[in-house]
Amino acid sequence: MANSRKSEAEILEQYRVAFENVKNQPKIATEMAELGYDSDKIEEGEQLLIQTRNTYDFNKREDDETIVASRAFKQEKETLDTKFRKHRKKARAILRKNPEILKKLGMHSGVPNAYTNWIETIRKFYVDIDEDTLQKLASVKITPEDISNGKLQIQKVEKGRAEYLREAGESQDATKQKDAAFAKMDDWMRDFYAIANIALEDEPQLMEALGRKRKS
Repeated sequence: MANSRKSEAEILEQYRVAFENVKNQPKIATEMAELGYDSDKIEEGEQLLIQTRNTYDFNKREDDETIVASRAFKQEKETLDTKFRKHRKKARAILRKNPEILKKLGMHSGVPNAYTNWIETIRKFYVDIDEDTLQKLASVKITPEDISNGKLQIQKVEKGRAEYLREAGESQDATKQKDAAFAKMDDWMRDFYAIANIALEDEPQLMEALGRKRKS
């Protein structure tokens, strides 16, 4: 089994080098073949390594896509939050003597941090505002266009979050596939190294060609 302190990329490289050298160094190839690790057996391991590498690369791509989706979602969320807080501050100032309107628009209490409550608070402001209230807000330069843009930004945030959660789910699934592939690969390599230790017992320095440090 590969050293647990190594990265997955380093483990893959160790296994790749091991297969290259077990094929290309005649002494190693002969000794290993005598104990059942002939060209067909090594091919089996190489195919398993290809599968492991593919799941590793796929997982990396999914992780990268998740990071991109997360950044996009956070950016849209920040844009909405900034706009909303400015509008909210202005509206609270002009409507401070109209507590019933403040309550209707969800401005009678603080802005929640939890996403669901946060987005619902913002939605209440932009969706539930009526023409009479909007006329009152004209003096602080909150326009119908501002309200429309707020609604559109809510949609962008919700779309961004949906895409992020989808990518995160796909990344988690890819991680499970990768972990399963590595477990299978590591198990195969345990047997490989166990046989190599026997095959190369009289020439332990050759174990270094297979990615294992020579034991003192």
